Amino acid sequence: MEESTAGGVNLEIRPAEASGAERASALSRPVALLFSVACGLAVANVYYAQPLLDTMGDEFGISHSAVGLIITMTQIGYGFGLLLLVPLGDLIDRRRLIVAQSLLSVIALVCVALAPSGALMLVGMTAVGLLAVVTQVLVAHAASLAGPTERGGIVGTVTGGIIIGILLARTVSGTLSDLFGWRSVYLVSAAATLAVIALLAKVLPQQPMSSVQTSYPHLIASVFALFVEEPILRTRAILAFLVFFAITVLWTPMVLPLSSPPYSLSHTAVGLFGLAGAAGAVGAGYTGRLADRGHAQRTTGIALAIMLLSWLPIALLSYSLWCLIVGVVATDFGLQAVHVSNQSLIYRVRPEAQSRLTAGYMIFYSIGCATGSIVSTLVYAEAEWLGVCLLGATVTAIALVFWARTRRY
Repeated sequence: MEESTAGGVNLEIRPAEASGAERASALSRPVALLFSVACGLAVANVYYAQPLLDTMGDEFGISHSAVGLIITMTQIGYGFGLLLLVPLGDLIDRRRLIVAQSLLSVIALVCVALAPSGALMLVGMTAVGLLAVVTQVLVAHAASLAGPTERGGIVGTVTGGIIIGILLARTVSGTLSDLFGWRSVYLVSAAATLAVIALLAKVLPQQPMSSVQTSYPHLIASVFALFVEEPILRTRAILAFLVFFAITVLWTPMVLPLSSPPYSLSHTAVGLFGLAGAAGAVGAGYTGRLADRGHAQRTTGIALAIMLLSWLPIALLSYSLWCLIVGVVATDFGLQAVHVSNQSLIYRVRPEAQSRLTAGYMIFYSIGCATGSIVSTLVYAEAEWLGVCLLGATVTAIALVFWARTRRY
């Protein structure tokens, strides 16, 4: 029996747990796909508002320069959820945690749909973000149930659901908004979440007994201790901050030029750009398998280079929508490859702390998204689409340089 200490936390690795690295996967492919669907639905709640920002802003009297606050508040809630809720997966039964968070998400979604004022809408969106972190509990649970030789592939499959959920959220919300109004988006999501909860409650695999013996405050403190102890977590978290900053710079203000002349697209049409992004995310499982074969570093560098180059066609939006589509496909493919590679690497270092590793890594994701959403709308108000593209390309270039200087991690 081995013991280690992280931030005052006694982490006792029991014999059954220590041999878990050698076990076969306890996660069948159909259940992994259900995990993927559940993750996609949960994370979509955070992004439904992006193609609706103009409508929501008009209804509640929020200016174009400040409308990014809707996404920012949601991401702030997501960040707090990552720190305060996701680490609980290392302490209590993840099955109960997943079902409880999902049920509370239904309540939060209904509150947003019925919000009578902008202030209450923002409170509801913050709660939606807080509870959407059930996605990361599902990812950590899937990683813990997967065998070591297929963990990257399983994580890729589940993470693919997350990226596709993020991207298709725009298509779904745009279409529903045009047909029934923006509030219908959150009511439909609440109903879909209830259906998924019923399936998850039946098929969620049993979680192995937790190896963590600690109090809740020490559990939270250990998230920060992991940053001190694990260089790969620090490196990959910074990469997550940068790439999700860049992708949010693209997606948050996109509705503004597309819904204005000369295009004047409807919410449905704007939402369809999510389908283009989803096409770039289909390589998630393949990326994960490359990571299993030891190619995570090379994949990261190639993906970052693709993301950087994609800003050129994106900047040509005023000339052609096809240029934007090409750029969206390329940048979302690159994002997916970096994200899956990041997770595959960090999950190898501390098997007993997968929920806390997820929390620490994804906190930087959330900060990147929140920063990108508010900064991008401010830049758009001052420098329009070309200014947004210059900002996104600069952040992506910084990520590529950072990766090149930290390749040993």
